[in-house]
Formats: sequence, C-alpha cells, structure tokens
Amino acid sequence: MTEDDQKQRLSQLEERIEAAKKAKQPKPRADADISGGELAWRMVIEMVSGLAIGFGIGYGLDRLFGTIPIFLVLFTLLGLVAGVKVMLRSAKEVQEKQTAANAAEKDERD
Repeated sequence: MTEDDQKQRLSQLEERIEAAKKAKQPKPRADADISGGELAWRMVIEMVSGLAIGFGIGYGLDRLFGTIPIFLVLFTLLGLVAGVKVMLRSAKEVQEKQTAANAAEKDERD
C-alpha cells in the first residue's frame, strides 16, 4: 500500500465514523421539552411555595413582635403576589420555547 492509498482509506473511515455518530445522535423533539402536566405541577408548586413562605414570614414576625396577625395577612398576600408573578414568568418562558420550536419546524418544512 502506498502512503496516498492509506490516507485515502483513513479519510473514508473518518467520514464513515462521523456519519455513524450523526445517525446515532437523538433528534430533539419540540414536544419533549415540557408537558402540560409538568407545567401545571410546576405552577402549583410555585404558587403554594410563595404562599407558604409569605405565611411563615408573617407568622414569625407576629410571634416575634407579639402583634395581631397583621404581618401574617400582609406577607401571605405578598406571597400570593410573588407566586402569581413567578407563575406568569414560567408560562411566558414555556410560550417562548414553543414559539421558537414552531418557527424552527416551519423553517425546516420550507
């Protein structure tokens, strides 16, 4: 075998290896990112955790200062607002991902 023949066979082998690697790579799916059930549970957890943290802070401050449950009500409402804000941010994030996936899918078809 000549040196040129060896180089040619080596380059062919490298091309076949690359083709095999590309064929084995998983293809991303647009719907595999996050399902509706996962999104719903994520939003429920965000809401409950916001309420629980606000309730805990308010209860702790009321116990510390010995006041009527004014801090409890105030921080529970703030926790509710924070939970809703985080839920809206999550929904916007998922919507942007779906829009980008739909646009990429449309570009592939064109």
